[in-house]
This record gives sequence, C-alpha cells and structure tokens, in this order.
Amino acid sequence: MNEDGAARAVSAATSLGLAHVVTRHGPVSSLAEAAAARGIEPHQLLKTMVVRVAEGEHRFVLVPGGREIAWPKLRALLGVNRLSMPSADAAYDVTGYVRGTITPLGSRRALPVVADASIAGTVSIGAGAPGVALTVDAAELIAALDAVVADVTEPA
Repeated sequence: MNEDGAARAVSAATSLGLAHVVTRHGPVSSLAEAAAARGIEPHQLLKTMVVRVAEGEHRFVLVPGGREIAWPKLRALLGVNRLSMPSADAAYDVTGYVRGTITPLGSRRALPVVADASIAGTVSIGAGAPGVALTVDAAELIAALDAVVADVTEPA
C-alpha cells in the first residue's frame, strides 16, 4: 500500500480544514463492494477522473458512483471541442497518484476541479492509496477545492 500517497491526501485535507474520517479496507472488485467497505451507498462514492484539456492542461472531474462523464456536457462547460483521458503514466506525472487512487487532495499539481451537480451529503473520496478513502461532507469538499459545480455526468 502506498502510504505516502495516503499521507499526502490526509495532510492536504487537514491543511484545507476539511473535516474527514479515514476509512481503510481491503481489495474490492466493484462499486457495490467499495461502497459497502466504506459504509456508504454507491452514489456517495466519488471517483476522481483526470481529463486532458490541452497539452499540459488538465482538470479533475468528481463523478459519483453509478455515473460517468457526459463528454458533450463537459466539453461545453470547458469551452473546448475535444477532451481526452491521459495515459496512466501521464496521469501519474500530473497527480503523483496511480490510477484507482487519484484524488485532488495532495495532488502533485493543483488542478481546477469540476464537481458534478448531483454530489451532495456525505461522500467518500479516494485518499491516494489502494483501500484508503476519506469520508467528508460534499459541500465542504467542493468549497475547499474551489470546485466548479455543473451537470457533467449521466447514468453509467
């Protein structure tokens, strides 16, 4: 387990004044298993996606469990004709986290954050290492990250 990543994420949450509870669990193989391991409903689990807007320009997109990025909506919000997902290596270079552990908290580079408008209440977000997550209030997380809130997802 990459405790370095978890330490960075937890430290960043603390520095932002974000009230949080750290959850640790073993390997999971589905959204339902991950939610159950964290003691939440699947829609409360946030995936952090890294999106490439242009060369050297990326965004974090917070996507609730059971939903996926609606690319036309996100392109319209960002005012671009094309977006892509960076390779695993490129995402690591930008964030310092491997796929499956990426979080805006403690990222190597501070990136603008887009949070889907459906995110509300208590949520769980990855914390930089496999099986480590932070349970937080969605409104506090969105405010701490200065995230743009918009309708950018659709049911998976």
